[in-house]
Amino acid sequence: MSEPLIDVVISQREEQGEAVAVFELKAKDGSPLPAFDAGSHIDVHVSPEMVRQYSLSNDPRQHDAYRLGILNDPNSRGGSLAIHHDFKVGKTVQISAPRNHFPLDLSAERSVLVGGGIGITPMLTMAYTLRDAGKAFELHYCCRTRSSAAFLDELASEFAENVQLHFDDEADEQRFDPIKALAPVADTHVYVCGPSGFMDWVIGSAETAGYDKHNVHFEYFNADIDTSGTAFEVVAQQSGVTVMVGEDQTIVEALSAAGIKVDVSCEQGVCGTCLCDVLEGIPDHKDKFLTEEEREDNDQIILCCSRSKSKKLVLDI
Repeated sequence: MSEPLIDVVISQREEQGEAVAVFELKAKDGSPLPAFDAGSHIDVHVSPEMVRQYSLSNDPRQHDAYRLGILNDPNSRGGSLAIHHDFKVGKTVQISAPRNHFPLDLSAERSVLVGGGIGITPMLTMAYTLRDAGKAFELHYCCRTRSSAAFLDELASEFAENVQLHFDDEADEQRFDPIKALAPVADTHVYVCGPSGFMDWVIGSAETAGYDKHNVHFEYFNADIDTSGTAFEVVAQQSGVTVMVGEDQTIVEALSAAGIKVDVSCEQGVCGTCLCDVLEGIPDHKDKFLTEEEREDNDQIILCCSRSKSKKLVLDI
């Protein structure tokens, strides 16, 4: 059963940087919004046919509003473009309650936060939480240009002693150096969010530096995934339907053609909306959502992008 949606009103909109719109959302009935913790995101119903996930960026101690920072990405599939064009102050929007696939581990003695571009948004919630808990942390904000960066005034006023800014078009000495920034320190956790290639670089650098994989946390906004491969059979056990998934077809597409609707959002294997239990068979995991341990269990699959290593998959759908 789907969770009930929350009606919110856009109470503020501010343009920051060159292409970032910052929205404040408040409950339409004036009530407090559900509590959230650092790293949380919400589903935003952009239109009846389009749902997108966006990280919350305000202090989790604030209960009367959610804040989103949304990049007008020319390479997106239409969500950010529609939001930048249509989301005006006073507009009513439906959202989900917050969910968290990118939690902060407050037991760590020290945290290193790395935000690339719009990936700064979840890092802000983490910075507020770490500061309030009295924990040591540093925040690295990486952008192509200073003019494209958002939240600079807030970072300067709230976290000046903890923040280092890195811009690709400025002096070499201020550019992000993962070897220096991620030099191992006892009981340190690393968090990274941003463009896929940037994240792969930071995650790889942390692993090279000797970080335990359990101490490196990440959340992808998007990913370039090749969803093609050898054809295979899918049995939808609950529905009593069997389909063939073609070489250039996703499981979602094959099930949809057979009349089985699967809830999807990102369609890039990063959000987890189409997560499904596997009852039989071996998935070919292509997503960026499941952890390595979850992949090894082979009992879950992200239907929008992953395929099968076995000739048949039996799914609990």
